[in-house]
Amino acid sequence: MEPKANTHAASSDGVQRVEIHTRQIELKGYQRSDGLYEVEARMSDRKPHAFTTPWSGRTVLAYGATHDMGVRLVFDTDMTVHDVETFTHDAPYPACFDGGKPFKALIGLSMKQGWTRAVNECLPSASRCTHLKELLNPLATVAFQSLTMLRLGQPHQVDDNGRPLKIDSCFAYASHGPVVAQLWPEHSTASP
Repeated sequence: MEPKANTHAASSDGVQRVEIHTRQIELKGYQRSDGLYEVEARMSDRKPHAFTTPWSGRTVLAYGATHDMGVRLVFDTDMTVHDVETFTHDAPYPACFDGGKPFKALIGLSMKQGWTRAVNECLPSASRCTHLKELLNPLATVAFQSLTMLRLGQPHQVDDNGRPLKIDSCFAYASHGPVVAQLWPEHSTASP
């Protein structure tokens, strides 16, 4: 079946394009009334045309969800996971609805350094939903960002030499860049 023409000019070269698939991922952070924090990620896959799945015979309407699922993590200020909840509202296979059950194994893990490795060890590929697992890395980032207000006014973490750990952790904090030159001129490697 031909997709309905939803054309958009590509910004870089003007070539016309037709939308054939949309994946949306939304992540939110919350402060809870019990003193803990929660992050939630929700992912959906949609196509601009109706189709019938070959495996179940289910007809998915245009812009209907092929996937609609998500993960919630409850954590503390140390970024330790206290609870995990997954949900699957739409999925292509009946077995997909059980793909979040193993995620309870994440309880007790820290979303700090080593999170990705720990997740991979706790959740082997054939034991869990890949789409739900893919949400865990950005959830850790959102958890960190959600606690930013708690860190305002606190000193930056430093190594044994007094160098802030943020330096060279990303492009903005490059030791030769303007942010480090302004915030920590004594650690800047920028040319004068």
